[in-house]
Parts: sequence; structure tokens; C-alpha cells
Amino acid sequence: MVKVRTVKCFNGIEIPIIGLGTGNSKPGEVTQAVKDAIKIGYRLIDCAYVYGNEKEVGEALSAVFAEGIVKREDVFITSKLWNTFHRPDLVEKALKETLTNLKLDYLDLYLIHWPMAYKEEAELFPRREDGTIIFSDVDYVDTWKELEKLQEKGLVKSIGLSNFNEKQIERVLSIAKIKPVNLQVECHPYLNQKKLIDFCKSKGITVTAYSPLGSPDRPFAKPGDVELLKDPKLTGIAAKYNKSPAQILLRFQVDRGIIVIPKSVNKNRLQQNFDIFDFTLSSEDLAVLDSFNCNGRILKLEAAIGHPHHPFETQ
Repeated sequence: MVKVRTVKCFNGIEIPIIGLGTGNSKPGEVTQAVKDAIKIGYRLIDCAYVYGNEKEVGEALSAVFAEGIVKREDVFITSKLWNTFHRPDLVEKALKETLTNLKLDYLDLYLIHWPMAYKEEAELFPRREDGTIIFSDVDYVDTWKELEKLQEKGLVKSIGLSNFNEKQIERVLSIAKIKPVNLQVECHPYLNQKKLIDFCKSKGITVTAYSPLGSPDRPFAKPGDVELLKDPKLTGIAAKYNKSPAQILLRFQVDRGIIVIPKSVNKNRLQQNFDIFDFTLSSEDLAVLDSFNCNGRILKLEAAIGHPHHPFETQ
């Protein structure tokens, strides 16, 4: 079994450089996917409360621990605080619900999923009749202070951010007693995030790339949308290395030192996505992939546009 490379954080924790994403995975499929992934060699499982499948992930984790395939300390588990739980008095309760769902005593990493707070004690996407989101005025810096308390209590080993822009990260750093160890953002050649990644590196923050394959299975795709996996320049590079386009995209991130969390529930694809450690991309091919950048953001969360903390409105 391949021992997965890790990315070391400033606080000494090490995050496996490839993991399994669990967002948008259909109910009834996630449990088996997590079991398969861990048997293949994945040691990072990325979760979130809003995905609605943490209980299924928890069933898989309990099973692999009981079978002795891995111990708890061998697996790195990330989850995320959803937008309706930003209010300080709700943060610890939300984490404890996630821990109950996952059947765990602690998380390795807990992220604020988005900087925007939504109306509390309502559905996960509280909407007006016109479909726009009902916001809360909670400031994410106050939410961050609650995450620090969770780490101090030992409920989480490390804390971080997701979908925050540079200015927002700076605001958190300016008030933080405990610095974020990781930023999770959409990242692929059409949105290479070079400036943001360089900023994070300058602050000692590691980066995790979600949607590294361009989210080909996204439910909101429109006819005629560009498909990254079918880009002819990408398929040309893949043929050169005798690898799939997906493997090239994942290796692109690994060669940049970026943690990557592709999603799949298909055992063969899980294996293929993991088989990226027997080659490296040339500097020329990395430059070609980098040149794809066109600010091609897929996940824009348009229903929340107008929120003062929307990360793509305030850049």
C-alpha cells in the first residue's frame, strides 16, 4: 500500500495530501465509498454538516475501526461549521452534533465553511419567497473565537477556514489567538488560485483544493458549460504520461504542494484517483496547466450575493 505524502502545518500536524471528498455523494453510497477509500489507502476524509451524510460517514469509520483496518489516529477527519450556526452560542452545539454523527470524540480539523452567516434556528438555506437567502449579522471573527475555544477544549485538533478571501483571512489573523492552519477553496486549472495560495504560504497556512476535477457531476451544470476533463490540452498531457485527465489534474495539485480531495463513490475511480504517486509532471506541463486559468469559478453561491461577507463579492 502506498504511504500517502503529508503536508505539515505550522502547529506540527500533518495532513495527507490526498483525501476523499464526500459532498454531493448520494445517500446510500457514502458508507461504502469511505470503506473502499480507506482500504485503498486514503487517510483523509473530508466532511461537512451541510452535506447531510455525516451519519453514513460515521458508520463507515466505526466499521473500519472495529475491523482493525485502521485506528482512529491513523485517519484525518475534517468537517465544517455551517452558515446557520455562526452565532457564538451555537458553535459548540453544532460541532457536538457533527461528532455524534461521525461517532467520534474529536475532529482533526474544523473549518468555518463560509464567511457568511445565515438566519439561525431555521432550515440550512433559509430563503425568502424570491429564493434569496435570509442573512444573519453575526461576524465571522466572533465565530472564529468560538472555534479557538473548541481547540482549547480538545474537541478539535486544529481549526481553519473555507471559502474565505485574502482580506477576510487577514481579518481573522488580526484577532486570532490560534491561527488557522488550513484554507479550503475551489481550485483547478481554470481557477488556479495562485495569488491566494501564495498569500496563504506567506502566512504559514496550508491549502486544500476542492472541485479539483472541475466538478463534472455538479447538479447545477448547464448545457454548454465548459468541461475541464475534456479540455484538449489536458487530454494531450494525459496521453503523454499514459494517465487519465483526472490523474493529471490531481497530480497538478500535489506537485504544487496543495492537498486535494476528489469526490467519488465508484471503487475503480477511487483507486485511479489514488494512483498518482508514480509520476511527476514536468515544469513545462505544470506551466501549461497553470496557463488555463480564466477565473473559471464553478461554485459561486449566487443566492447569497449581497451578503456583506460574501467572499467573491468583496474581493
